[in-house]
Amino acid sequence: MTEKLDLRKELKPYYSPSAKGFQVLEVPPLQYLMIDGHGDPAVSQQYQDALQTLYSLSYTLKFNLKAQGKDYTVMGLEGLWWMPDMREFSLERRADWDWTSMILQPEFVTREALDEAIKQAAAKGKAPLAERVRLETLHEGLCVQILYLGAYANEAPTIARMHAFIAEKGYALTGKHHEIYMSDARKVPPEKNRTILRQPVKPG
Repeated sequence: MTEKLDLRKELKPYYSPSAKGFQVLEVPPLQYLMIDGHGDPAVSQQYQDALQTLYSLSYTLKFNLKAQGKDYTVMGLEGLWWMPDMREFSLERRADWDWTSMILQPEFVTREALDEAIKQAAAKGKAPLAERVRLETLHEGLCVQILYLGAYANEAPTIARMHAFIAEKGYALTGKHHEIYMSDARKVPPEKNRTILRQPVKPG
């Protein structure tokens, strides 16, 4: 029987921060399916299409690779959020946000495997943004993160405390604001959402 790979357990140090304090850690290169977009995720059809495409392709990849003896658990949604000038980045300007939606993939997922999954999912009409998907390695390196409990709309004070902690420790922000969604927002009330907030940093 094939042993099932659970990336969340394999990568536990990066997916299990406390909600009580900020964690400083070195995040290794990780491979994702990614789709880029722009605009307020709460009202954007493009964002909904991106999520449908990412999940459809992730599960198609899983079933195809399981048939080849490589079984694993599909990971949850993650997102990078930014504006060209991050000093202007705020919850009040979500219509101006750029974003990358993404789902972590095992190292053995290849571009060839993705191309086959795209062909299958597109034929079923389940991957509306298939032509925009890419398989890419993200190396964030040194990061600060925390587990945030609550509604997405109320994240701002926690993010502000994170930025203050980063400055206090002598670091500077680099890279993009990263959110890892540990809850399914469709199934739990907003105040019960569990989200890892991660920010890449560099020596100040």
